[in-house]
Amino acid sequence: MSAEQSMVVAEKHRNVGVITLNRPQALNALSLGMIRDITAALLAWRDDDEVVAVVLRGATQEGKGVAFCAGGDIRFFHQAALAGDPRLEDFFTEEYTLNHLIHSYPKPTVALMDGIVMGGGMGLSQGAAIRVVTERSKLAMPETNIGLFPDVGGGYFLSRCEGRTGEYLALTGQVAGAGDAIALRLADFFVPSSQLGALLEALADQPMESGALVRASVVTHTQPKPAPQWSAHRAAIDAHFAHDGIAAIFASLEADPSEWAAATLATLRKRSPLMMAVTLEQIRRARGMELADDLRMERDMVRHSFHLRPGAASETVEGIRALAVDKDHSPQWNPLRVEDVKREDVLAFFASPWPAHAHPLRELA
Repeated sequence: MSAEQSMVVAEKHRNVGVITLNRPQALNALSLGMIRDITAALLAWRDDDEVVAVVLRGATQEGKGVAFCAGGDIRFFHQAALAGDPRLEDFFTEEYTLNHLIHSYPKPTVALMDGIVMGGGMGLSQGAAIRVVTERSKLAMPETNIGLFPDVGGGYFLSRCEGRTGEYLALTGQVAGAGDAIALRLADFFVPSSQLGALLEALADQPMESGALVRASVVTHTQPKPAPQWSAHRAAIDAHFAHDGIAAIFASLEADPSEWAAATLATLRKRSPLMMAVTLEQIRRARGMELADDLRMERDMVRHSFHLRPGAASETVEGIRALAVDKDHSPQWNPLRVEDVKREDVLAFFASPWPAHAHPLRELA
């Protein structure tokens, strides 16, 4: 087994396939090799009559944080973009294809969303039929923090959150705990982290003749969901984030004297004005799309994120540099102000660089 292959461990336990993301030193961040290994396991088990369900989980390591999956390997994105590495294109095409595979998988998938579940981790888990959170769960789509947008189907699943919470999550990257995740329909069941071992043992060590039995076994280990933490702010979120553009959202928050509005505005002022405008457009468009069309749109967008302004001029490359490479946390966004974002620059992200017959995700149903 190579080092790359060992980052994903796929094992059959009686009637259940268990996929473990095994890169805990990097909070199980996804590499291209991991995406390929997960895809291969799912495709093999899809046609295996012995397997009635699949469990997705993340490995942990003493001294490291707990994570299901903290996202994609953004350092690789940075290096590949500057070097013109074609694997960057492969990464997103194959990741989005995997996201679609999980959403459309014919057998129940169970995502054990313990710890950090962000970015690519949300892409893996949101398509699961059974999404389990714990008291340690931290769900977020923080891509605007690196000058990107909430991809991996983020347009699809965030736009389907109640009210305008999808816009709020997409633009701020706000973290949701277990109670809020269930309330927002981003998770299904709450199981204390101390009980995950027993749940996995029940799933893997007892005969499971059907997906219905798998679901029933999960339900027997659940406990009442924690109270959501955002309830007091829901009306404000819906009011402020319903506005037509980023500048209008800023103006609305500026007119709100509450501490919550001030904190939200402070967060947004750290983000790329251009990519916030792109993200808002994405969420609004995706609300009327099926998943495959949303993923094709996001594939167009991510291509443009690295190529409309190539190399170091890319907002995404600059955002990753500031957050993860130089770690100065001082990205030089272009433009600096939301008022200076041009509509034509936003719309350029939504023009597909491929004709429909040649789109890398053309075969998604």
